[in-house]
Amino acid sequence: MLTVATLYQFTHFENPASIKPVLVNACSRNEVRGSLLLAHEGINGTIAGSRFGISNVIGEIRRLPGCGDLEWKESQAERMPFRKMRVRLKKEIVTMGQTHVDPRAAAGQYVEPAQWNQLIRSPDVSVIDTRNDYEVAIGTFEGSINPMTDRFGEFPEWWNANEERFVNRRIAMFCTGGIRCEKATNYLIGRGFRNVFHLKGGILKYLEEVPEDESAWRGECYVFDGRVSVTHGLARGSHSLCHACGRPVSAADRLHCDYEAGVQCPSCVDDYSVSDRERFRERQRQIELENRRSASDPSSGQ
Repeated sequence: MLTVATLYQFTHFENPASIKPVLVNACSRNEVRGSLLLAHEGINGTIAGSRFGISNVIGEIRRLPGCGDLEWKESQAERMPFRKMRVRLKKEIVTMGQTHVDPRAAAGQYVEPAQWNQLIRSPDVSVIDTRNDYEVAIGTFEGSINPMTDRFGEFPEWWNANEERFVNRRIAMFCTGGIRCEKATNYLIGRGFRNVFHLKGGILKYLEEVPEDESAWRGECYVFDGRVSVTHGLARGSHSLCHACGRPVSAADRLHCDYEAGVQCPSCVDDYSVSDRERFRERQRQIELENRRSASDPSSGQ
């Protein structure tokens, strides 16, 4: 069984490029795979590996400037959910496109998972899902508002067009692991809203800690790794990924006549050309070949 760690930390890195080789080397030495993003505003990502390997890499991250109190969320995977390790330099560790937003200066009030149900069921509270529409489609909290965004950078525009709906309301926001809410709540505070709350640890922490029979969550939670989705207790969900459009695919979608593994799903059947489809088929053949090779290699971590 492998350990999957989801993490982020808003801090200030004077020279993110100098940190990249440190993390690349740490992950390589410890046979850890996944994705880490570095920017002047901090670090964000998900990594997977052995219990020993993850502990070593987390220790390396906690030695970075401002990361001594790093918190992370862990879950388990039977198979390695990443094909490789990537450490990338970015302008933002979660892209909102608002240069004045700074979660270190102010963010919403954290709400522990155990208190979340009581808050979101209060009649004076509006609950907003800050994730993208394809994520919301496979699961969300009962009664929440979906801004119908394709990317997080669209959220400010949606809020500016709708904020009059929320005057004199308390606002409760949530996302997968908490990072988008750090920026979204700071943005709302900058717009003059004060009664702003967000779920500490995000959906992942809620699904880990709140029993299913007490849960206000409906569906599955999209995750940015090979598991695609998780359910209560952070068990692997039923969704897979369409390698053409990148959207999650349900069990029902996989039975649909328009579904072809790695080539198309019901959501993107009209989005690509014949030559695109042939290219996708060849890529799928290569993926399947690599998977067969990995399955027969005990050292692959699969």
